[in-house]
Amino acid sequence: MVSKNARPNLPATLRASLTLLLGLCLAACHKEEQAVVGVAQHAVNAEHQAQATATKRDQQRAELARIPLPTKSLYIDVHEPGAWANPFLSADADMLTLRITMADANPSNVGQGTILRPEAARRQELQIRPSDLADALVALPPGAWRYGRVIAVAESPLASRKDRPKVRRNVEAAIRDLNDLGIVVEEWPSR
Repeated sequence: MVSKNARPNLPATLRASLTLLLGLCLAACHKEEQAVVGVAQHAVNAEHQAQATATKRDQQRAELARIPLPTKSLYIDVHEPGAWANPFLSADADMLTLRITMADANPSNVGQGTILRPEAARRQELQIRPSDLADALVALPPGAWRYGRVIAVAESPLASRKDRPKVRRNVEAAIRDLNDLGIVVEEWPSR
């Protein structure tokens, strides 16, 4: 009769092999579990980041919604980039140039546009990364939006011929972002 506590006689090499196999299975399961936990944590982090980005975009839209909708009759006859009074965006291969003309702080019409109060003195050009476009537009004062919430967008005339496809992609990406922010886009030259 065999006692209950008796182990079957297994050869030592088989016993060692089974022990090793059991150890490898446990290690593999542990590594798979760690991988699943890592993927789950990455997904949670990505979701938090997406929610933060969405919240930021909603805040940017709310800030820009304070600017009135554009009045097309104010800019329909403007055909020269230098005469455009609202923000003007020029896309290059790697950067965007945002040209703004600040409102005249002097409310009087006396001397307006003369050597005493030149419009060029209130004009600024900012080099920004495409990813910073929304933040730059939110930071503009309401006086920079004389036509309302409309912006002119053009390809940089200084871009080299080989960079034209990349410039065009930047223009299209900027137009998508601007539309997402609720800003009307006037593409120059008109297509």
